[in-house]
Amino acid sequence: MKKRILLLAVGLMVLANLQAQLTIRLSSIPVNTPPGSPIHIAGNFQGWNPGSAAHILIPDLQGQYNITLNIAPMAMEFKFTRGSWPTVEGTSGGGFIPNRTFNYTGGAQELVLAIAGWEDLGGGGSGTAAPNVSIISTNFFMPQLNRNRRIWVYVPPDYATSSKHYPVLYMQDGQNLFDQNTSFAGEWRVDESLNDLFQAGDDGIIVVGIDNGGGNRINEYSPWVNPQYGGGEGDEYIDFIVETLKPHIDSVYRTRPQQPYTGIMGSSLGGLISHFGGIERQDVFGKVGVFSPSYWFSSQSYSHTAATGKQADMRIYLLAGQLEGNGSVVNNVNAMYDTLLQTGFGTEELQVAIHADGQHSEWYWAREFPAAYQWLFADVTTTSTTAPERTSGFTIAPNPADSFFRISTTADRAGAAIALYDFTGRLALPLRALPADGTINVSALAAGMYVAVVFAEHRRVGVQKVVIAKR
Repeated sequence: MKKRILLLAVGLMVLANLQAQLTIRLSSIPVNTPPGSPIHIAGNFQGWNPGSAAHILIPDLQGQYNITLNIAPMAMEFKFTRGSWPTVEGTSGGGFIPNRTFNYTGGAQELVLAIAGWEDLGGGGSGTAAPNVSIISTNFFMPQLNRNRRIWVYVPPDYATSSKHYPVLYMQDGQNLFDQNTSFAGEWRVDESLNDLFQAGDDGIIVVGIDNGGGNRINEYSPWVNPQYGGGEGDEYIDFIVETLKPHIDSVYRTRPQQPYTGIMGSSLGGLISHFGGIERQDVFGKVGVFSPSYWFSSQSYSHTAATGKQADMRIYLLAGQLEGNGSVVNNVNAMYDTLLQTGFGTEELQVAIHADGQHSEWYWAREFPAAYQWLFADVTTTSTTAPERTSGFTIAPNPADSFFRISTTADRAGAAIALYDFTGRLALPLRALPADGTINVSALAAGMYVAVVFAEHRRVGVQKVVIAKR
């Protein structure tokens, strides 16, 4: 009998250890990380081996890196390397950092971290991106388009040393925003401009840069088809930002997720899709920056604006140069300004900037970015130092969940629906009507972190993280 009890106790201990899983995820790596470099974790739980093949972080479908460790509860110390101690992580400038520490208490837990820099590569390599710019993914999955994309994030200089929550600006053509080396014809210098404004007293903002899709750029940057050039995937592209990318950013970074603190901006076709996204999703975007827009691509940009009408208070900044298209871009911008006024927007919500020397070029957009940003976010005068009120509109319990959870919501259940995304951005639970009792069966899903998105009347009610922990 004693022997059976002893064996049972040992078995329970082994089972407990098997279930003691710590997932470590990197939300961003330095811009100058050599492509294809393996990223290892080394620490007191594995003998401080910087090149252990068993401790390489695996890129997920977003291009982010993660590893799940089966270890006993302990006071952990560790660092990340690229396979050797000379390639160990460091500060954003390449300086020494002390060991990371984490008190792992057991059970299914997730730890989200970021690597600021590498000791052997210094602060920026050969690129021009500031140290507070990172690539959160080289391969972020876009479920609405079944494609992948590189995503950049700029955070204010005080992000790591404060508890503030910041507005967020989503920008198109991410490869042209921060780094001369990745740009097509020069960069916008968004990071340098915002860092200068911060030093002058600006509260700061998070900027998310989405690379354009190369050969798919035209298709993604217009919801309407131009018979000569293409288009037609703009709806799905905006859905990607709203339904997949924004929930991820809001769950990882300290954001102010509400509409007055969320902006979208772009130039040329990027200006067209930013205008469309702002008008189409006025429940999400409160600031819209439209630089040198390609309104010529489709006259529906005007009819869509007029038909949609004003649904929320917004700020819309329209920019054009006299040297663009022999003045046609200016004429189109002025026509859109009149359309917006007729649609119901007030003059205090609209700003038109026309410049005699303005050209269809990155140098022009870079020069005018600071003024546009300051006007758009001028009414955002303070930055919250506590967690903002997130009007999620629903609660989830139990959370963590095992085989099911229940949703309580103030929305009309008859018109409510839910979708579940995993942390790679993939759709884990397709959109479905919310049952009358709010019960969602997740028994078929793997353990891990997910993002629940609830919709009502075709609008997003809210977003909330949910952990599925299998017993």
